[in-house]
Amino acid sequence: MKDKTIDYILRTTWLTVQKMYNEEAAKFESTMATGFTLLSIDPEKGTPSTALGPKMGMEATSLSRILKTMETRGLIERHPNPEDGRGVIITLTEFGREKRAYSKEKVLTFNEAIKSQVSGEKLKHFYEVSEIINDMVSNKKIYNQTDSSLT
Repeated sequence: MKDKTIDYILRTTWLTVQKMYNEEAAKFESTMATGFTLLSIDPEKGTPSTALGPKMGMEATSLSRILKTMETRGLIERHPNPEDGRGVIITLTEFGREKRAYSKEKVLTFNEAIKSQVSGEKLKHFYEVSEIINDMVSNKKIYNQTDSSLT
């Protein structure tokens, strides 16, 4: 892997993980995106629709399609936000809670499988490097940097 770029490794690894999750979700007529959304909604109180996109790192247009599908399938309900008359709270239905539990089980199984093969020290470094990459990209420290030593 020494000749592969960091972004290449990130992308191909994520696509492989995404494919695995989608194959697993397809057994239950679902998708990874639906599972991720279920896991991002507070199962007790629900989640304001305006907070869901940023929490998931998704654009509103992509999220609205997923939510519409989930509502049609009976996984979620939309309720007026009592604290903001213009807002909407997304809550899980009983069926949505069942599918959320299933999604959570699959994520935990994945995590345990990786932890059984990768040392705690290596995982710690993986998390550290991931945080640095997220910080650099989020704070525009790569292409929009102000530090002239990086150009």
